Amino acid sequence: MKRGKKYRESEKLIDSQKLYDTQNALELCVQCAKAKFDETVEVHVRLGVDSRHADQQVRGAVVLPNGTGKKVRVMAFCKGDKVAEAQAAGAEYVGAEEYVAKIQNEGWMDFDVVIATPDMMGVIGRLGKVLGPRGLMPNPKAGTVAPDIARAITEAKAGKIEYRLDKTNIIHCPIGKVSFGAEKLGENFEALMGAIVKARPAAAKGQYVRSCVVASTMGPGVKINPSRFQQTAAPAQQ
Repeated sequence: MKRGKKYRESEKLIDSQKLYDTQNALELCVQCAKAKFDETVEVHVRLGVDSRHADQQVRGAVVLPNGTGKKVRVMAFCKGDKVAEAQAAGAEYVGAEEYVAKIQNEGWMDFDVVIATPDMMGVIGRLGKVLGPRGLMPNPKAGTVAPDIARAITEAKAGKIEYRLDKTNIIHCPIGKVSFGAEKLGENFEALMGAIVKARPAAAKGQYVRSCVVASTMGPGVKINPSRFQQTAAPAQQ
């Protein structure tokens, strides 16, 4: 793949064979972001599990202390008293069957997160083939199916992100914008990695975090030393 001049210049700043500590890696990541827009910083974590087995799934959600830097548009599925609660919490769209029909018939997808009360899941189930492939299907583990819909919406707006394994046993997650700077990105990184380590399945054997890379949208990847994430149980408090 042919890379642009800015990418090649940034690549020279990074030792591709080195495993950096978190702070240095994020400082390099910020330094290498040369696009004219505020690039997103993503973390890519390869885990020593097999996602084909149900007892080795790693999935959950975490609120990043500094948010994601992105405005989150929420679609809330609820009825009755919950409608007013969802609207007060700031959901852009609130409703029930009428929005299911809009998504099914018009292909409408002007939202970033779908949150639902448990009683709405029978209705939303019809949208599985549409929302599922996009990672938008509400799920209790991700906190997007919740009786307290106002709290779920508030957390989503504040920077709650979902993490989950892909088919190659890698988790890909945004931790903020380059404009945050290395310190705030570092706080978000620690929150995410703490959650991933805590979610280690009992069936996972050997080295849990195999590799960890941070990269901005248009920049090269920077490898982080994964050795401190190898707790066999819940992570120690830092």
